[in-house]
Amino acid sequence: MTRHGHYALGGENPPKSTYYEQGKFGRMFPTLPPFATDTPTVRKALKELGKRGQDGIMDAKDDMDIVNNPNLARDLITNPALSVNNPDNVDSAGKPVLTAGMTFLGQFLDHDMTFDPTSSLERQSDPESIQNFRNPLLELDNLYGSGPGASPHLYDQIAGDGIKFLVEEIPGAAAVSANGFARFDLPRNSQNTAIIGDPRNDENLIVSQLHMSMLKFHNAVVDYAKAELGLSDPGEVFAEAQRLVRWHYQWIIVHEFLEKTVGKSMVDDILTNGRKFYQWRNQPFIPVEFAGAAYRFGHSQVRPSYRSNFGPTPADINSQVFKLIFNDSLPDGPDPNDLRGGKRAPTRFIDWQTFFDFGDGRVRANKKIDTKLSTVLFDLVGFPPGDVQSLAQRNLLRSLTFSLPSGQSVAKAMNVPLLDAVDLADLKPLKLHNRTPLWFYVLREAEVKEGGKQLGAVGGRIVAEVFIGLLQGDAMSYLKQDPGWTPMLPSATADTFKMTDLLKFAGVVAPL
Repeated sequence: MTRHGHYALGGENPPKSTYYEQGKFGRMFPTLPPFATDTPTVRKALKELGKRGQDGIMDAKDDMDIVNNPNLARDLITNPALSVNNPDNVDSAGKPVLTAGMTFLGQFLDHDMTFDPTSSLERQSDPESIQNFRNPLLELDNLYGSGPGASPHLYDQIAGDGIKFLVEEIPGAAAVSANGFARFDLPRNSQNTAIIGDPRNDENLIVSQLHMSMLKFHNAVVDYAKAELGLSDPGEVFAEAQRLVRWHYQWIIVHEFLEKTVGKSMVDDILTNGRKFYQWRNQPFIPVEFAGAAYRFGHSQVRPSYRSNFGPTPADINSQVFKLIFNDSLPDGPDPNDLRGGKRAPTRFIDWQTFFDFGDGRVRANKKIDTKLSTVLFDLVGFPPGDVQSLAQRNLLRSLTFSLPSGQSVAKAMNVPLLDAVDLADLKPLKLHNRTPLWFYVLREAEVKEGGKQLGAVGGRIVAEVFIGLLQGDAMSYLKQDPGWTPMLPSATADTFKMTDLLKFAGVVAPL
C-alpha cells in the first residue's frame, strides 16, 4: 500500500522511502497530500457533517424514544418504519448478503491487528511515530496472549492441563436458555473485568461472546488433536491446536469475510495477480488509510438494536431478548438494558442463529454500507462531558489529525473511476465535495457503486490488500506456508469452513 510516483500506476519496486517497519503505522499513499489543512473552519465542517439531528447528513434518524416505547429495541427490528434509513443488506430474493454477525467479526479482526491508545483527535499525528500495540498479523494474539508459559492467567491450569483457555459458565443462564443449554462467559475478576488478551473484546456483548466462542473453539480443537491426531504431549497438542485454530480462522477471513465484503472477484484477483498498493520491506505494517478510514466501513453496518437471544421459548417473541446496542442514558448497573460489555447476568448471552446463517431462517441481515450511521452511534457510552461522542465526528476528525488523503486523490492514484459530482452534491455546502474525507468517500462509493451490498473499488482494494498482505507477510500463516491448504475440521460444505462451522465445532450453538 505504499505506492510512490510512477509506481502508483503499476511499477514494480516502490522507493525505500515508502517502506515501514513492523509495529508502526504507515501510509499506503505517502505522496498524496492531506484532504484538508487542519483549521477551525475545516473542523467545523467535519463536525457539521458528522453531527446528530434532523439536519445531520450521516444520522439515520432512528426512533430513539425508549421512554415512551419500552419495546423500542424489538420494534426497531420488527417495524422497518422506525428505522427507514437502515435498509437490510439483502439480495433480490431477500436473502442476507452480509449477516449481522459479520459486523462484529470485523470488530474482532480489527482488535487482532491494531491497538493505538496514544493518538488524539485534537492534534495531528505522524503515523510513523505511533506504536501499534498489537502485532500487525492475523495470529490471534488477542486470544493467546504470549502463550501458556508467559500468560498463564488466560489458561485453565486444572481441568485444561494449562493448554485450554479459561471460560466460566454463566450462573442461571441455562434456566432462561432454550432447552436448558449451558451458557458461558469470559473469565472475569472480582470487579467484573474480563481476563483476556485484549480488553476491547469486552466492549459489547456480541464481540465479548464471539471472543468466548473463539476460546471454546480452541478448547475443542485441543480435544480434536488428542482424539483424532493421536497427540498426547501437552506442548505438541497446544502447538498443533493453535496452528489449526489460526489457519481455519485465516481461511474464514479470506474465503468468507473478505469475499462477502469486497467481492470474490477482487479477492481472486489479488491472490492471483498480487497486491498493487500494499508493499513493505521486512514485515507488514498497518496503513492509516486502512485503520483510519477504509476499515471503518463497519460502523455503517451497525444496527441500533439486536436480538441477543431467543430465551427459553424461541417461538414466543416475548421470550426473546432485544436490546439497543448502546444507550448512554441508562445507569451503569449490573445488567443494563443495552448490549454494553463488562457485565455478567443470566440473559447476557448470544444465540448465534440471529447473527450467522445456519439455514434455519432466523438470521438477521446487517444494514447496507452507506453514509448513514445508526442514531445510537452519535451518543457513545463512556466519554467524559465535553468530549466528542458522535462516532461519525470522531472518524471524520481522525481523517484530519492523521492527514489522510481525499477519496478522490486515492481513486486517481488507483486509476479507478471517481464518484460523479452529483454523488457528493450534499457535501457542497460544507466545501467537501471535491476533497472528500476518505472514510466518507468509501461509504458513499459502496452506496452508489455497489448498492450498499459490499465495498467499492477504492474501499474494497484497500481492505482486501491489507488483509491478504498481512497473511502473506506472516511466515506462519496458511497463505505463506501452504497456499493450497484446505480446512480439515468438520464443515457443512467440503473443502471450506465458515463461521457457522466454527461456532458449531466450538459447541456454542444452542439447539432451538
